[in-house]
Order: sequence, then C-alpha cells, then structure tokens
Amino acid sequence: MKAAYYSPLPPERSGISDYSALLLPALERRVQIEVARRRRRPRRVDVSLYHVGNDPEAHGWIVDALRRERGPVVLHDFVLHHLVAGLTIGRGDNDAYLDAMFRDSGVVGRLLAHGVIDGLVPPLWETRAERFPLTREVLDHASGLIVHSRYVAERCREMRFSGPIWQVPMPAWPKLGQLPPAELPTGRRPVIGCFGYLTTTKRIPQLVEAFVGVRREFPEALLVLAGRPTPGFALDPLLEQYGLRRDRDVMELDYVDEARLWALMAESDICVNLRWPTMGETSGTAIRALSLGRPLVVSDIGWYAELPDDAVAKVAAGPTEVEELTQVLSGLSGDAELRERLGGSGEAYVRREHDLGRVAEAYAAALEEAAGRELVRADVLGEVSRAASDVGLEPSSPELSDVGRAVSEVGLGD
Repeated sequence: MKAAYYSPLPPERSGISDYSALLLPALERRVQIEVARRRRRPRRVDVSLYHVGNDPEAHGWIVDALRRERGPVVLHDFVLHHLVAGLTIGRGDNDAYLDAMFRDSGVVGRLLAHGVIDGLVPPLWETRAERFPLTREVLDHASGLIVHSRYVAERCREMRFSGPIWQVPMPAWPKLGQLPPAELPTGRRPVIGCFGYLTTTKRIPQLVEAFVGVRREFPEALLVLAGRPTPGFALDPLLEQYGLRRDRDVMELDYVDEARLWALMAESDICVNLRWPTMGETSGTAIRALSLGRPLVVSDIGWYAELPDDAVAKVAAGPTEVEELTQVLSGLSGDAELRERLGGSGEAYVRREHDLGRVAEAYAAALEEAAGRELVRADVLGEVSRAASDVGLEPSSPELSDVGRAVSEVGLGD
C-alpha cells in the first residue's frame, strides 16, 4: 500500500508540523509514504491522508487537495471556524463564508456572517468560534477520521458523520538527551510553567490571578509563560492589575526552540495547561510535560478530561476556577511527594498509551482499512451506476435519492 501524506512540516512553525516530523519516520517503517508538497501532488497512491488544523496558512492547501480527492482526515481541532474564514473571506470569497455559516447554523448563521462581513459584528472566529465550528466544511469531504479523543469523535457523530472514526492517541516525544540551560533566575521556587501559544482560551488571566494567591504562601514563586502571543493577548495590563513585575515575578518568553522548550519544562516544578472553551484540540505541550514526569494541571474539559485522574490534576472552568486553581497550585507547591507521585503517574501513562510505535501501528491499520474501503466504495458505486442504467433510471429520477441515502448509511457515500 502507498499513501500520500498531507501535512505542514518543518521548517514551518506549528504543533502539527512538529507532530508530523515525529510521526513520519515511524510510519514510513510500516507504510510506503509519499509526502505531499504545496505544489506537488502525489500520484498513483492507494489512499491520501490529510492533517487538518485551524490555521488557514498552514492547512489551506491541504483542504484544497482534500476537496479534489477525498480521503481520511486527521482532525487536530474540532472547531475549524478560523480555517474556514481564511479559506473564504481571506481569499475574497464572502459568498462561500455566507454559505458555510448557513450550512452550520441556518438563517441565524447567515445573518451573523453578513454582520461580520459588513463590520457590524466582531469576527466570530475570535469571539464565538466554538458556537459555530464550521466542521462540516471538512467532514463532507472526509472518507474517515483519525481523532485523538472521544470528545471529538462524539461531536463528529453528532454532526452525523457516518464514515469510520479511528481514535488514535497523540504520539509522545522521546526525551531529549542533553538539555541546554533553561536560563531562569536562580533560587526561585516553585517554578510554574505554561507553554505554547499564549491565548485567552488558555486561561492566562485566571492563571495569573491564581499565581498571585500562590505567592502569598510562596513569595519566591516564578511564573514562566513561554510561547508566541496571539493577536489580542497582552500581559502587561494583567501584571499591572495584580502588582506583578515582569522578569522578576513573571517571565514572558516568545517562541522558543524545541531544546529550550524541554529545558524550561524540565526546570518547572509544575506545568499548567488550561483550556476554556475547548476547540477540540489535543496538546502536544501537555504530552511533553507528562513525558518528563512533570506534575500537570489541566482543565476538566474535552480531551483533557479524558486523561486519568491519577495522571493529572484537573480544575473545572467556571465561577470557582481561580479558587480551585490556587488551591491545586499551592498544594502541589508545598508537597514534593505529591508532585513526585502525580508526575510519575503521568509519565507512566504516556509511556503506556502514547508510545510512538503503538501510534504508528494504529495509523498504519487505519490507512490499510481506509484504502480497502475506497476500493469497495468504487466497486459498489460502479455496480449501483450500472444497475440504475440497466433499469432505465435517469440522474434526475427520485428513486436515485433513496439509493444515495442507502449508500450513505453504510458509509460509502460522498
């Protein structure tokens, strides 16, 4: 079997690029792979695999290819509003955005889309993307889905996706050997780290507020925020609000390379990876933190809620979030044995469930099944077409609608 592999890859800077750089060598030992490029489309393959995330710059060309030739999709995010907006409004095709919003949410969606286009409503991908996920724009072209969580699988079934869904864990990165210096101030404990893109959905304001509470008991605590800030995120007003000093109490680092990311995580006493609302994502930085045996605090939502209770500490989003987060961080800060126990359980879980070889085997099995289904689909649709012609059915015949529904019910329709 030969498979085309569509994904952003280094030197592009994205979590999915890093993910594919990790997965590809292991997958190529099991499946013949041809890597697709932006201007080079693989030919004579048995199946094409498409990695789809929410960044139109990184994934727009991949969705274009998917629309030309269906195949299994690795759905890295459930909410794809930002992607679809970039493929429509971003390309000057406002009508396509209106149509996508109508398919997602009917007349209300279309009216809101008009408001966005006319500048009367703030961009929905920045304010309410989870309410209007626009996921159907990809699901309608996918022959199957690879997802990392039950949460995303269930949401896709709620959207009546009838094709196969394979739940495959995100692969764990192997620990780096020699790490560079973390370059953090000496003598500061506990170090609390939050890594990856800095966004409000990562609950940075709530984390900063909780950190203030931690410092009342642990005045030498240091908060490290490492990752590129997204548009609209500003740390300085938060620091001013709570009387915190940049680089003394809170360090904000922009993008750091992989080696320094690992060094910063290894130096952290506690890692924090919160989300609300969730876009159906899975966190590579969370997997890295668990791989290092770092105690990890997450939100009790989406994929994060599916992590074992003995492997992570969970905090519910809501009115008591800051209070709960303060208690969890303070409890971990003052109890080295608890940190060791939580981190050890998390590391064992990742080693057991997120092993790279195991993930590559699951991908290979999914691709084998997908390739077989496509052959069956082509045969079945060919037989249906010939049978319809033999009995004199025209393309406009109402009976063909019933045939089409029956084919779709068994997962072989478009």
